[in-house]
Amino acid sequence: MSAATPPGGPQRAGSVKQVTSFSNPLVKDIKALVAQRKHRQRTGRFVAEGLKLATDALSAGWQVDMLVLGPQARESAAAREAAATARARGATILEVSTQILAAMTRRDNPQMVVGVYHQRLLSDADLDAALAGQPDAVWVALDHVRDPGNLGTIIRTADAVGAAGVLLVGDTTDPFAVETVRATMGSLFHVPLARLTRADFAARMSNWPGTLVGTHLKGASDYRTIAYARPTMLLMGNEQAGLPDDMADLCGALARIPQVGQADSLNLAVATGLMLYEIRRPDLAL
Repeated sequence: MSAATPPGGPQRAGSVKQVTSFSNPLVKDIKALVAQRKHRQRTGRFVAEGLKLATDALSAGWQVDMLVLGPQARESAAAREAAATARARGATILEVSTQILAAMTRRDNPQMVVGVYHQRLLSDADLDAALAGQPDAVWVALDHVRDPGNLGTIIRTADAVGAAGVLLVGDTTDPFAVETVRATMGSLFHVPLARLTRADFAARMSNWPGTLVGTHLKGASDYRTIAYARPTMLLMGNEQAGLPDDMADLCGALARIPQVGQADSLNLAVATGLMLYEIRRPDLAL
């Protein structure tokens, strides 16, 4: 879908509003989206900062609710083009001061463009179709991952290696939190995401036709020696506890990443990146 084609066909153009008051309801709404997970869940929307992310979202056909422009953005041809595209798709365009932008985003030096978008998660039916319909795919499943920066970096890495999607298992942190979105550097708009319980994940993996591999301190195999049959599901655990035994027991292979220094573990996002590049090595070799 091109950036100029409104998703779902023609839409009524949105409005342009100049907002000068910190107490404006739209300002309060955006502040709540930034600060409160429950507000994001209740409204099904989230905030992403920056012109690049606005451009990525529009190019990928995501629904834009509002696009907020600071003074610098109004002097940028690229920002004006993004605003025109968003408005043509029905988005509200807010023109605000740098001070209001800073209040919205809780940043002293805010980006000149801030967008409010509608969340996207795969439905159960779409996830099942994607799992069944991509026999050569590589997927990432994250069990109870808690750090937004780790989650965002993993989504970005999944995008870089061409993974089919990221499954958020159990109480994994909010992929639409500002810190997570920021860490994805726009990859959020390109990587399919799905939420599911541990029981749902286990049920889907009971008939997984390829490799289900997890990393574990008790892993018997060097991650570089495993034969990764496709489709491949990489299962990574919580930053502190790793994979619990019941999740590790689902895996057909448990990998270890050798270490020779004094560190007792690798950062989760780093470990996931190593695993993904090793799994995709045959495809990425020049």
